[in-house]
Amino acid sequence: MIFVTTGTQVPFDRLVMIMDKFASVTGEEVIIQAFNGKYKVKKAKVVQFISPDEFDEMFQKARLIVAHAGIGTIVTALEKEKPLIVFPRLAKYGEHRNNHQVDTAVKMRQLNYVYVADTEEELFQLLSDANLHPLAKIGRDASRDLIDSVRQFIIGI
Repeated sequence: MIFVTTGTQVPFDRLVMIMDKFASVTGEEVIIQAFNGKYKVKKAKVVQFISPDEFDEMFQKARLIVAHAGIGTIVTALEKEKPLIVFPRLAKYGEHRNNHQVDTAVKMRQLNYVYVADTEEELFQLLSDANLHPLAKIGRDASRDLIDSVRQFIIGI
C-alpha cells in the first residue's frame, strides 16, 4: 500500500490525480489524505481528515510514503524509517503561496534524505521501483551530523 499525504491547508489536485492514475494503471492500493480538491478520484481511496493515531497506522502499513514537501511529513518519515517520495507544490499552479516547498525538496535532495520527483514521469519512475528504501533516519540512533543538519535546516541556525 502507498500512503499519500498532501497536508490539510489547501487542495493538491495535481498529486491526487497522478496517484489516482498510478492506482488505476497498477492496481496497487493507494490511500490519499487530501483536503477538499476538485478532482474526482476513480481508483484510489481518499480521506480528508485522519486522526494522529490513524496517520501513524497508515505510515506503519505503507510500503512507501508520497507527500508534498511539508517538513512535518519529512521528519516523520525519517523518524519512522519509511521511504519517502517528495512531490513539491508549485506556486505557478496555485498550489501554495510561494515555492518554499521547492526549496525544501532541493535541500532534502542535496542531503540525500528523501527521494524527490519534480514531474509526473519522475514520480511514476520512482513509484515503479520496488527497491526504494529509507535514505536516512533520525531519532535516538541517528548520527549527530544528521540531527544537527535537519535542525539547522528547520530552524535556520
